[in-house]
Amino acid sequence: MKLNKIDLQISKLIEKEKERQETTLEMIPSENHTSKAVREALGSILTDKYAEGYPGKRYYAGLEFYDQIEDICRERAKKLFFLYRGSAVGGKVVHVNVQPYSGSPANQAVYFALLEPGDTVMGMALPHGGHLTHGWKISFSGKYYNSIQYGVDKKTNLLNYDEIEKLAKKVKPKLIWVGATAYPRIFDWEKLGKIADSVGAYLAADIAHIAGLIVAGVHPSPVPYVHIVTTTTHKTLRGPRGGMIMVTEKGLKKDLELPQKIDKAVFPGLQGGPHENNIAAIAVCLKEASTPAFKKYGRQIVKNAKTLAQELLKYKFNLITGGTDNHLILIDLRNKGISGKETQIRLEKAGITINKNTIPFDPNPPFNPSGIRLGTPAITTRGMKEKEMKKIAAWINKVILNPKSCLKIRKEVKNLCEKFPLP
Repeated sequence: MKLNKIDLQISKLIEKEKERQETTLEMIPSENHTSKAVREALGSILTDKYAEGYPGKRYYAGLEFYDQIEDICRERAKKLFFLYRGSAVGGKVVHVNVQPYSGSPANQAVYFALLEPGDTVMGMALPHGGHLTHGWKISFSGKYYNSIQYGVDKKTNLLNYDEIEKLAKKVKPKLIWVGATAYPRIFDWEKLGKIADSVGAYLAADIAHIAGLIVAGVHPSPVPYVHIVTTTTHKTLRGPRGGMIMVTEKGLKKDLELPQKIDKAVFPGLQGGPHENNIAAIAVCLKEASTPAFKKYGRQIVKNAKTLAQELLKYKFNLITGGTDNHLILIDLRNKGISGKETQIRLEKAGITINKNTIPFDPNPPFNPSGIRLGTPAITTRGMKEKEMKKIAAWINKVILNPKSCLKIRKEVKNLCEKFPLP
């Protein structure tokens, strides 16, 4: 029996959310629109089984086809992230775990595999663009480990690799995290790899935001330089909400037992039965990401972000680092006389969904920060290009200048969305 016959209340809310997504511009850089094929796998009968363990080593019967699905997913990830884009360094992924429920559990498994409580870890501070699980004080990663945070330079808002090296040599961490949720520039993996090697630390690259850009060849791959790669699958990779942990060739050379340590940390260390319907959907998105069309898509994400940044600069917006190399833009709104929170509210009324966000050295609290974060993955999925970015920048400027313009712009946004339907 269909959902609307069983539970009309939930069915109506799903339909309302569908309409909201169809008629608004989703510009939170950590969000995207999945394909119909991904959603079909996610909502499949695969959700009905427990599959504790790993392929060939399950605890329950009836998992022949689940084993095949998970093996396919792991092999596709290995192939997709194999470094073949003209690098003289080379490097490949030798092991993949696709069972983490999402990105934070994947990162937690890395801690559980490599560290004891109290061990020293380094990561990028959350207010400077890092992630909670990279050692921020209110996260498990900051509470149970000796977390030393690095950040960006106060003048440039860019990572200062010399300072990171000095800090690493001073505190001698066992694990260094690299990756961000609000850093609009490219990471120098080679420099970071040398820093980690100089102090004997494991180096983990959290590529949750940029995985799709790496696959598309518009952001350098960390694979040759790091020991572990973690990622979500639902941002620029355009898949369902899940996580993966990858062990690189370099990681295996450092620790021959690293794949086994990772697997044991995920199950039985932190999780029970994996969500095999989700793993099947991840396998589908990895297949989609292996196509020439996806590489073209990844290139367009960056083109759109750069165009949007250039247009916003024309309207005198203060962009952190002065622009972007990837899919996201971070804006300091203090020169506009408006908070990030108020801007988020106004833009949502106009049909443009972004998020309030702290900026480096923000004088304001996180719930009422000085900045906003916006990105182009979801609107690029809909087929929008540079022409639309110019229009969106103008709308953002109008909304901030005049809140009374929100309803008029909302209609214009709806008209634009009709021309670019969801997948």
